[in-house]
Amino acid sequence: MTSPVANTRLAFGLFEVNLQSGELWKAGFRVKLQSQPFKVLAALVERPGQVVSREELQARLWGKDTVVDFDHSLGTAINKIREALGDSAENPRFIETLARRGYRFIAPVGPIASDSISGTAATAPHTIREEETPAPIEPHFPAAATVNLSTPKQRTIWPWVATGSVVLLAAGGGFFAGSRLTRTVPPEIHQITHNGHLSPSVDSMENLAAVATDGVHLYAATLDNGQSVLTAIPVSGGEGIPVNVPSEVASPALGDISPDGARLLLRDHLSPESEQPLWVTPTTGGSALRVGNVMAHDATWMPESAGEGADAILYANGNDLYLVHLSGQPPVHFASLTGRAFWLRWQPNGKMLRFTIMDPVRHTLAIWQMPRGSHTPLRILDGFNEPASECCGVWTSDGKSYVFQSSKGGNNDLWQLKRDAISGATRLTNGPLAFESPVAARTGQRIYFLGTDSRSELREVTPQGELTPVKGFLAAAVRVDYSRDGQWVAWTDTEGKLWRARADGNERVQVSPDTLYTFLARWSPDASHLAIMAREPGQAWQIYVTRSDGSDLKPLLAESRNAGDPSWSPDGQSIAFGRINDFMGKETAARTIEIVHLATGQVEQLPRSEGLFSPRWSPNGRYLAALSLDQRRVMLYDFTTKAWTQLPVDSGADPIWSKDGSALFVHASLDPAQPIVRITVPENKVDIIVKLADLSQSDALDYVFGGLTRDGHPLVRARSFTGNLYSMDLH
Repeated sequence: MTSPVANTRLAFGLFEVNLQSGELWKAGFRVKLQSQPFKVLAALVERPGQVVSREELQARLWGKDTVVDFDHSLGTAINKIREALGDSAENPRFIETLARRGYRFIAPVGPIASDSISGTAATAPHTIREEETPAPIEPHFPAAATVNLSTPKQRTIWPWVATGSVVLLAAGGGFFAGSRLTRTVPPEIHQITHNGHLSPSVDSMENLAAVATDGVHLYAATLDNGQSVLTAIPVSGGEGIPVNVPSEVASPALGDISPDGARLLLRDHLSPESEQPLWVTPTTGGSALRVGNVMAHDATWMPESAGEGADAILYANGNDLYLVHLSGQPPVHFASLTGRAFWLRWQPNGKMLRFTIMDPVRHTLAIWQMPRGSHTPLRILDGFNEPASECCGVWTSDGKSYVFQSSKGGNNDLWQLKRDAISGATRLTNGPLAFESPVAARTGQRIYFLGTDSRSELREVTPQGELTPVKGFLAAAVRVDYSRDGQWVAWTDTEGKLWRARADGNERVQVSPDTLYTFLARWSPDASHLAIMAREPGQAWQIYVTRSDGSDLKPLLAESRNAGDPSWSPDGQSIAFGRINDFMGKETAARTIEIVHLATGQVEQLPRSEGLFSPRWSPNGRYLAALSLDQRRVMLYDFTTKAWTQLPVDSGADPIWSKDGSALFVHASLDPAQPIVRITVPENKVDIIVKLADLSQSDALDYVFGGLTRDGHPLVRARSFTGNLYSMDLH
């Protein structure tokens, strides 16, 4: 058994706790944590790797004779700790819950010397590797690393190691972990950017954020006022320069860079349609050439060794790959696949193609490969993680290593396959940031990648058109829904958990189980039930109905298709729902608006609703609003006339009715100004409430229209930080 740690200053990951002063720090910045949660955290980090029982925590914090609602108080304290650490109960990196027993701090903890902020490690560094299936490890926690965080530019971070049987030390937002020690020089991690504006991947959508390099710059999408901007960033660090791309590629999604490093393959990711025109533009920006009349959801250049010439492009459309030349010949069918391929990457010698297949129903990611000359795909890393989450791999410049990302272990990290291996991957990072989008340097063994740590807050749009932060228990909310009488509020948080409480914050309860990732929820008219859109890992989006306290959770439909956006009828007897658009998973089946009658279970299709989704039933029952799958039309169905009409806006997302049903609010997300508009019905008068991209006082990178306050003011989730670029040298 590990003895309690006696030092007053302890480190784990990027965090430091000072047990004497009661302070929590992250990478040199103080993290707010109230007294009781800090005491719970202290009790856990003093005994890393051990189970601390609930009774021990009760005695230490409140005493045996103190009468409190212990379960509620302890649960609240644990939740606050997890919020401060960015931890998850479902996939814990720090605090593990043991049902009916207690809690265990599972991250390595070590003492910090008094001069550690500017000091150096006492022992020589070692490389630590974690194989895919390491031997069981007994908890052992050696002295923590010391990291110099004083230099804000081009910081080099070393995973310094002290002696011990198992070691896990911080390395610039990442760790290098393992069960075996080898005495080689450890990889270095360099931080390249510092403003946190990189556009990360979105797991729930067909958005895998690629990065490319010409050897001098890194090309990546950055976020600015809700828009994606292609930016050239020096590999040595410094400010990025926007790449001037044509208006046809308003929100550029990067596919690949040509073998000579002079041209980029781009698509427009602003539209949610899955297949988009493919464009070639110089890395210096300016003019662009459309690649024939092809439509694609991803593409890559053919390697020079393939013998197809310097203008050959391999692109993905539907479940097929095609080869096309810029010289104008018709596309040639290359291969048929089991699903939609993304992140196509050739081995530098052209002998092997690897790519990611995304399952639009199970929402899984898997890596497949095809040798040159073969047109039969083979899956690699089968069984590496369940559900599968492996994607976005790149070859090193010599073709001997393949680096990919996976959420194996609960956090998105980078892994390495050596030579021609298809299993036995070595872990390169182990949190606490989420690492993704690797790209190999054009020479040597360097890998560039994103380290994401999204930060956002809920803000209210004032009558004056300004954004003001929402304080209190809703500060971490993403999507918010108040009951019709205004007495209750339900919300989803950044981890996909669903909560409900009184409007004043009392009687707070987590409604959804930890196994569900919840997208949104809607109150029944009498506030007795919630209809939620959620999914289990590796499963389709489903509609569930639950009592307001989370009991009696049941799926609404007996099917395996994606279903979303539940909306109650005013009498609470029916629920309208739709399917999902291409962004959240391309399906071949028809997508319509459907209504379930709860008493009988009968499902009927709303007339002429083909190609529509995201239904919202008006509180007065007369109308139902919906969006076209490309989100360029906002449609209104009149139950009296049984007719559809198009509302006078050019795009729409997240429609929400006012409390009295007289107006519909929508976020015109495809408009560069990012306006939230109010459309009065049936007059169809449009009023712009706020132009989010024009808010000079806002530091937000992008926005999500999250709901309305009880007073009818829009709520916006504003993201102010996403992540940065890093580099790593493999040895």
